[in-house]
Amino acid sequence: MRIAIFEIEPWEHAAFEGLEQDHEIRYHQIPLDKATVSEVADAEIISVFIYSRLDRDLLKRFERLRLIATRSTGVDHIDIEHCEERGIAVANVPTYGGHVVAEHTFALLLAISHQLVAAVDRTRRGDFSLKGLSGFDLHGRTIGIVGTGDIGSNVARIARGFGMQVLAYDIDPRPQLADETGLTYVDLQELLSRSDVVSLHVPANRTTEKMISHEQFAAMKNGTVLINTARGAVVDTEALLRALAEGRLAAAGLDVLPEEPVLREETELLRTYFQEKHKLDMLLADHILLRMRNVIVTPHSAFNTRDAVQRILDTTRGNIDSYLSGKPKNLVKNP
Repeated sequence: MRIAIFEIEPWEHAAFEGLEQDHEIRYHQIPLDKATVSEVADAEIISVFIYSRLDRDLLKRFERLRLIATRSTGVDHIDIEHCEERGIAVANVPTYGGHVVAEHTFALLLAISHQLVAAVDRTRRGDFSLKGLSGFDLHGRTIGIVGTGDIGSNVARIARGFGMQVLAYDIDPRPQLADETGLTYVDLQELLSRSDVVSLHVPANRTTEKMISHEQFAAMKNGTVLINTARGAVVDTEALLRALAEGRLAAAGLDVLPEEPVLREETELLRTYFQEKHKLDMLLADHILLRMRNVIVTPHSAFNTRDAVQRILDTTRGNIDSYLSGKPKNLVKNP
């Protein structure tokens, strides 16, 4: 069987050792896109990360494709509906350690609450003044967690360790988690109106697209901090900019942006816009966010510890092995 693996570093090849004995394996460090698909159009299994955008037009190029093994939990970069129509199985990594993204959530929050970026930048210039570096305590403040799956539940546990009050919203509340952590489930409107910090941990799909927009920002109290380590599409970027400009939000910590894959390839910006019709206003809004002093943006790196990446690789290898043995696991259905 022909297997093509994209967005993979040389050291990661070891996870797939042994497959080449019975299968043809091709490795590519770059994402799979319309420019590279011709090299692997005969593949029966492909493995990608989140920067390969597997839309209907691209997937149609694969006449023999049987399995997509994405090395991610989210599948918003894959046209699941098209895969179901053609009988292409999609396997994901349901969890690779929700604690690692939860830790990054607090890395962003602490960087904001202690003005760390500005402080480090200042001292590197030899300036040890404290002017303008006043922060705020987390202890005693209220964090609102939107989505209490694997990651959100760990955010709740960490927040309690900081002495924060925890509110949560989820379409499927977990009473046992509430008992364990002391969090309180409320509706989204109440969470937004009462929280000092709002942290997002929901998947990207049709129901969560722009779930935080003008109406939701208007419900927040002035000076709220927003943390997004979920997906960029969950937040309406225009509404986010307005909330920051009006002071509704004091700051934002973002590990994701709506047009993040395009931003990663600056030299391809105009070509990609004209060929794939990305919204130029959204791209410009992302660039504005990158340069705002009260916004911290990291390059979708919350997952990126050596330990977590290894768990992702091990699960992906297991997904491929189980499919080849006729007992597929971690299959995804259209949300």
